[in-house]
Amino acid sequence: MERKDFETWLDNISVTFLSLTDLQKNETLDHLISLSGAVQLRHLSNNLETLLKRDFLKLLPLELSFYLLKWLDPQTLLTCCLVSKQWNKVISACTEVWQTACKNLGWQIDDSVQDALHWKKVYLKAILRMKQLEDHEAFETSSLIGHSARVYALYYRDGLLCTGSDDLSAKLWDVSTGQCVYGIQTHTCAAVKFDEQKLVTGSFDNTVACWEWSSGARTQHFRGHTGAVFSVDYSDELDILVSGSADFAVKVWALSAGTCLNTLTGHTEWVTKVVLQKCKVKSLLHSPGDYILLSADKYEIKIWPIGREINCKCLKTLSVSEDRSICLQPRLHFDGKYIVCSSALGLYQWDFASYDILRVIKTPEVANLALLGFGDVFALLFDNHYLYIMDLRTESVISRWPLPEYRKSKRGSSFLAGEASWLNGLDGHNDTGLVFATSMPDHSIHLVLWKEHG
Repeated sequence: MERKDFETWLDNISVTFLSLTDLQKNETLDHLISLSGAVQLRHLSNNLETLLKRDFLKLLPLELSFYLLKWLDPQTLLTCCLVSKQWNKVISACTEVWQTACKNLGWQIDDSVQDALHWKKVYLKAILRMKQLEDHEAFETSSLIGHSARVYALYYRDGLLCTGSDDLSAKLWDVSTGQCVYGIQTHTCAAVKFDEQKLVTGSFDNTVACWEWSSGARTQHFRGHTGAVFSVDYSDELDILVSGSADFAVKVWALSAGTCLNTLTGHTEWVTKVVLQKCKVKSLLHSPGDYILLSADKYEIKIWPIGREINCKCLKTLSVSEDRSICLQPRLHFDGKYIVCSSALGLYQWDFASYDILRVIKTPEVANLALLGFGDVFALLFDNHYLYIMDLRTESVISRWPLPEYRKSKRGSSFLAGEASWLNGLDGHNDTGLVFATSMPDHSIHLVLWKEHG
């Protein structure tokens, strides 16, 4: 058949085909297929694949593609990235999907990052770190050696660890290098806290002292307690120092003058922890920005409005059992919004605005866990054998790390948490440095540190 005649015939049959019903069209196609040879069938197969397998990610508007992708889990999306370069480009640029995946892993989200491809990279980094935590491979250990007697007190900030010992010295260590930055002669330290210029120590000799790092000189000596001083805290802004003692008292001192401003009574056990912190919530009893003092003993936590008046009265006393049958662990968390303490019944979290118990977190799989750190997403806990990370959203332990036979302390001063920002959510940068430190029977300091990303 000539080309012109063929085109005329094709036009005529096309018009007729379009006038048929769907059933008639199917019967026509079946008949034509039955008359076709191998060449025609091969041609039909090749063209049908192109017609039927549409690349919807390529054809759909980007907004619709992103909407559809939100319904897939991250692992499926990673598999889809392998389909083609186009799919990988579209899926990688779906910011909302990867941000949500990161949040679900406990990652912090910085909305100011504009790079469309950034969050998929963050997710890949996050999934690696969470896998390391799950497999108990996220940490490594190190030791600090330098004291010649028992180490009773530890305090950490900004990459530096201070240790106070029975050898009448205090040392300041650079955790990243393991080097001793300062070493000064002191009294026997039961508690330490420091900043760039000074060191404040509480002692078993019933006194508190302030020392200058650069010269090692004692600049103030605070006398008045009749028992060992187990905890100290201070505020340069208020020029106030507070101390908790085995004499059941909390004392408020003028930091620069060294004079006692007030003695707060009411505890009937050793005061093992004092915390001075700005309030971040409003209530009938305090406002944001007010300084609050928390003091804790074996059974109770007392709250004092320390910044409003020197002759303050206790605002509230918190406990977990009215009959004092349940003891509190010596570690205490207060960030201005929540108070958290652990006991044999579990972790107790109080709302600081109302003093109501928000929740009690029980860990049936691991009993008697002690609190080290508490954040928005994670909590750091430990017992005699392991360090634990708990996901507070599910209240389940997601990782643990073995601990050596460290020196036990009923006062909680010989062990501490390191960097704390990751407890509010990991971000790929804050999972570095010190996680946990404790003193050892051989007078060394055992360190647990984040391992670098693989």
